Amino acid sequence: MKKGSKAAEPDTNGIPSDTPRGDARRKYDPEQTKRNILDVATQEFSAMGLTGARVDAIAERTNTTKRMLYYYFGSKEGLYQAVLEKVYGDIRALEQDLHVSELDPVEGMRALVEFTFDYHDRQRDFVRLVTIENIHGAKYVEQVKTFKGRNVTVIHTIEDLLARGIAAGQFRSDIDPIDLHLLISSLCFHRVGNRHTFGTAFGRDPSHPRLRARHRAMIVDAVLRFVRKDG
Repeated sequence: MKKGSKAAEPDTNGIPSDTPRGDARRKYDPEQTKRNILDVATQEFSAMGLTGARVDAIAERTNTTKRMLYYYFGSKEGLYQAVLEKVYGDIRALEQDLHVSELDPVEGMRALVEFTFDYHDRQRDFVRLVTIENIHGAKYVEQVKTFKGRNVTVIHTIEDLLARGIAAGQFRSDIDPIDLHLLISSLCFHRVGNRHTFGTAFGRDPSHPRLRARHRAMIVDAVLRFVRKDG
């Protein structure tokens, strides 16, 4: 955005002044527009990184304008932060939808690990965005006010599983929930995030569909063996 330029203000109908007219007044939905922008921006930032991503390309693919994107998100960096907030919010919300607190501790832990594996396996944009933000030293995500609060939910979920498993005599009592989250995330993240270098080194792509079921079972088994009281 050029210095001194001003984002388009909404008119009396809530439509940014540079939005195409005609049917726009009847069809314009600002929340849906923002969702569409975030979806496309997720793809653009995950593919090109913050530096390489182009706001013009996002605007073109969402049939909006650069001025409209700046009106909603303030800047390219603001849009990138909104994307990070969304992708982390998505995984945390889906974890809560598992309702593992209603399951036996062992089955709840299994369900959580399977979900984490599946999410990383399918949501490659999420894996790339996490990698990109780590390259930036978490500079942008640390400015997202909801970030820590949203992510603590998975720790509470693991705390509850561990406490119930300990009470039932199923789980060890010396496991830190954040350490366990690190273990689960590491196993699921590595096979996707490092698949190119791993494949080049060993001639085997760990994310290949042929290996998926075997790796899924292996990671679930590894975590359950770690947490179980009998090993």
